[in-house]
Amino acid sequence: MTTARFKDLCIDTRHPGVAAPFWSAALGLRAEGDGAPAVLRDEVAEHTIWLNTVPEPKIGKNRVHLDLHTGSIEELVDLGATVVATLPRWTVLADPEGNELCAFIRDVDDLPRYRLYELSVDAAQPERIATWWAERWNLQAHADPDGFWWLDPGAGLPWEMVFAPVPEPKTAKNRVHWDVWGDPDDFLDAGATLLRAKDDEIGWHVLADPEGNEFCVFAPPRAS
Repeated sequence: MTTARFKDLCIDTRHPGVAAPFWSAALGLRAEGDGAPAVLRDEVAEHTIWLNTVPEPKIGKNRVHLDLHTGSIEELVDLGATVVATLPRWTVLADPEGNELCAFIRDVDDLPRYRLYELSVDAAQPERIATWWAERWNLQAHADPDGFWWLDPGAGLPWEMVFAPVPEPKTAKNRVHWDVWGDPDDFLDAGATLLRAKDDEIGWHVLADPEGNEFCVFAPPRAS
């Protein structure tokens, strides 16, 4: 069994000066740093989100997106989001750069300060990829009658990770990805693909899971 843990999230952005205030307010995190990348944090390390500046614009629908708790849709619109679709249980919006997100309205008394509800990942084979990640993190994968699979929090994962069935394959680089603590060889032996090895410019390995979702693997910190 692979010994690995969730580390944090990363969001690609062309305009960190716009993305940082939007996402920090929407998620209840504080924005730090004036350079690139910017970072959003609170007191829980696994809540950290890096905003990585990239030159390319968003292409197509995000296959990985954030689901948020919110007190109202209007407060997200006031921050710069745009409503895309209103569904019975949630609302689909786009952030100021067009990245999709889903908002779930909560009563004010139930609204947490940290507002990331879950991470949603489109999947051509949700059972296969949910089970693959469950094995990497030594977690249990669950299914519902509609074909959705998910992982409960654990192994550093601070919220549910949901794999939603979609008919189309991945065709472009994800603009949201996750980082993990672990050994890249363990992931490669399990069927991941190496996209870029650690080198003089980056201190981590960039891999893709069996559905092509990019993730970065960092060597676990040494115990002091």
